[in-house]
Amino acid sequence: MTEPARFAVSHARDAVFERGLRAFFEYRDLGIHAATDGRVVAHVIRAIPGGEFTSQAHLHRTSFQLVYVLKGWIEFEYAGQGRVRLEAGSCVHQPPGIRHQELGHSDDVELLEIVMPGDFATEVVDAV
Repeated sequence: MTEPARFAVSHARDAVFERGLRAFFEYRDLGIHAATDGRVVAHVIRAIPGGEFTSQAHLHRTSFQLVYVLKGWIEFEYAGQGRVRLEAGSCVHQPPGIRHQELGHSDDVELLEIVMPGDFATEVVDAV
């Protein structure tokens, strides 16, 4: 039987950003991973000023992935969809296993990302 989720709260005043999956981004864990025993992860992602951008086509082994742009812009190439530019207020559901590649982002980009499962795998793939 699955444990029920625990209550979690995360305040901006206590925010800690750390390096993560991409070297040019830093990630703020919102406490959802711990609260759901790893079933879900939610974090705020922001660009590292002056960070060197590189990107490879990849996919994530997920059952759900949502990205909501809080600030700035980011552009992706999605298999079967083409180029998609997301700006503040834009939201995208990335279907499980969709091949994609980031093409660029603004220096001030900030994203909210919610993913299930919380411990998902990322695989580099051939170009989109």
